[in-house]
Amino acid sequence: MAIRWLCAVLRVRGKTELLLAFLLGAGFAALPVFALVPNLWGFAAASAVTYLADEALHARAPGFVRRLAALQLNRTLRFAVRTVMVLALADRMDAPDAVLVAGLAVFSAHFAMVMLYSALHRAISLRRGLPVAVRNLDMSGAGIPGSPPAYLYRRFLRKLLHLDVPAHAGLLAALATGAWYPAETGYALTAALSAAAVLALLRHYRAARRTPGRDEILAEVNRQLAGYRPEVALYFSFAAVSRDFMYQVNMWIETLEQLDRRAVVVLRERPSFRHLSRTRLPVVCVPKADDLAELDLTGVRVVLYPGNAGKNVHMLRVAEAKHVFIGHGDSDKLASSNRVSKVYDEIWVAGRAGRDRYQRVRHAISDEAIVEVGRPQLSPIRLHADHTPGPLPVVLYAPTWEGWSDDDCHTSLIPMGVPLIERLLAENVRVVYKPHPLTGKRSAEAAAADRAIRDLLRADNEQRQAARAEAAVAAARPHLQEIQARLDELAGRGDGDLTQQTRDARLPDGDGAAEWQALHAEWHRVFWESRGPVRHNVVLKRLPTLYECFDQADILISDVSSVVADFVASLKPYVLTNAQDLPDDEFRAAYTTAGGAYLLDRACTRLPEILRAVREPLHDPMAADRRTLKEYVLGPDHPTSMERFNAAVNALADRAAAELTEQHMAPHAFPQQRGDEPHPTASAPASLTCSPEQAVR
Repeated sequence: MAIRWLCAVLRVRGKTELLLAFLLGAGFAALPVFALVPNLWGFAAASAVTYLADEALHARAPGFVRRLAALQLNRTLRFAVRTVMVLALADRMDAPDAVLVAGLAVFSAHFAMVMLYSALHRAISLRRGLPVAVRNLDMSGAGIPGSPPAYLYRRFLRKLLHLDVPAHAGLLAALATGAWYPAETGYALTAALSAAAVLALLRHYRAARRTPGRDEILAEVNRQLAGYRPEVALYFSFAAVSRDFMYQVNMWIETLEQLDRRAVVVLRERPSFRHLSRTRLPVVCVPKADDLAELDLTGVRVVLYPGNAGKNVHMLRVAEAKHVFIGHGDSDKLASSNRVSKVYDEIWVAGRAGRDRYQRVRHAISDEAIVEVGRPQLSPIRLHADHTPGPLPVVLYAPTWEGWSDDDCHTSLIPMGVPLIERLLAENVRVVYKPHPLTGKRSAEAAAADRAIRDLLRADNEQRQAARAEAAVAAARPHLQEIQARLDELAGRGDGDLTQQTRDARLPDGDGAAEWQALHAEWHRVFWESRGPVRHNVVLKRLPTLYECFDQADILISDVSSVVADFVASLKPYVLTNAQDLPDDEFRAAYTTAGGAYLLDRACTRLPEILRAVREPLHDPMAADRRTLKEYVLGPDHPTSMERFNAAVNALADRAAAELTEQHMAPHAFPQQRGDEPHPTASAPASLTCSPEQAVR
């Protein structure tokens, strides 16, 4: 309990990170003691501990290191403290004045070189900053210089500060032996290496000065877009974008690649570019609105929006295109029937349930603006009839997050997550726990429940053939990392910065889809086989995917969210948490997806009876309701969702083109009075604003 409390206070994960944090603090606390005593060997040991613990924490607990920096205990200060302490030790051990003065001069020069190197690094970064980042467009004609080598450019501060090690080691060796040439040698090495590093980076600064300017880069991008002639654009923006939000885009990539019309992906934040999945489609990341306005997207007739965000207005201004909200999953949350959607020309939903949901928002969305297109992403999900159960029932617990406000908080984690897992473990099932990527972002209670659930599953795993299972996981890890590296390469997530990736961007030789799919399948096969048939699994990373977790599960337990609507496609049994213990009829009336669900009360007293639907497949009274609900929520099986989505894109693109032709052919009804006054009907739409809870479901 004490260890868990300390981990929570220091915000580190597990005993190893706690030990490293303790060693770092103890080492720095010991330095002044051993320097003043003085005790050479104690000081040397404490100094080594601080170096090693510092490096280990950077690798294993970067969040803890960032919190130290927020307290002004950054890495530069920690290195400076070591320097002051080693000079204090030398003074206490009566080192000659010449050695002390030389040491002070060398260490001061080293820190001066660090500052100069940092200034050069920043100057290179600014020079190399491009207005756009692209993928799958040939930018070889832009003349972008290559980035400095990684050993000079990436994590440069960590490497440069460590150049003081020769001077530190030399001085300690001199104090131990009484001969001062080791100190002189160490001083010379530190000074020479620091100067050489600065000179090496200076050469790359000169190269960076040849980076093309904004106008040249945008002109080259427009030349490439003109050759490609995109007709459909997927547009995405989110203020706090990270990999946690990129599922909203990545779920649509394969669908866009199957369209009859040429598509392009337009992103607004640089982090989203880094976390984009593999695609053969051109991708353009444009952070600034002024630069977006310069892009030649005049041929685009349909713009698709997977999320509501303030920056959507920058694209909604394009009058030549039709603008469509496609969302990132149907659910019974407020975001799936938002009044802000009225700014779009059309809203595309999966099935009749989505249409009815919007119709309940009175006087907001017209019925004609809603189009039922299905959910093309769900076609790979394995059906219940094709699923082969394992030795233990597999329960996928996929709670939603706590939402941006209490009014939209549907998570079961806080009121019942931990008791639910305890009851599941007592029922002898295998749990796959996949929390929402944003879990714990707003609520400390949700974060605490999430940690407690992971601890429970970890402890139970230790009793389930622990040694054999962990050995299999460890044995599979190198192969999984190898596959992941190739997947990242296919996705275009190179080692260089975004400028280097843009410089190296090329038109794809082939779409790479076959290799991607094969590697994806192989990764998941190795992952699940290495985990065995009884081990619980906590899924937090991009892989395994949510839909792969669907295929593993015999039953889903979740909250009001789009996860439930997607799981309906499998026709497997699923459970909705009723944390407020509403009457069943009232709960089912409030939430469409409850129509085919088993409802779980807050105390989980219904859990044993619910699990009968898995243990005794013939005892599944909700099976017929799920079949009915599937068509209502996701639409009919024929024509397929992909066919309906593609037809909707084609129809809207044709309509946009026809309207544009009519506008060009029609005489001006109201000729302009002055050349500097635009036509009154040509103004851009009003600014789009929405709250964060409207943007994420």
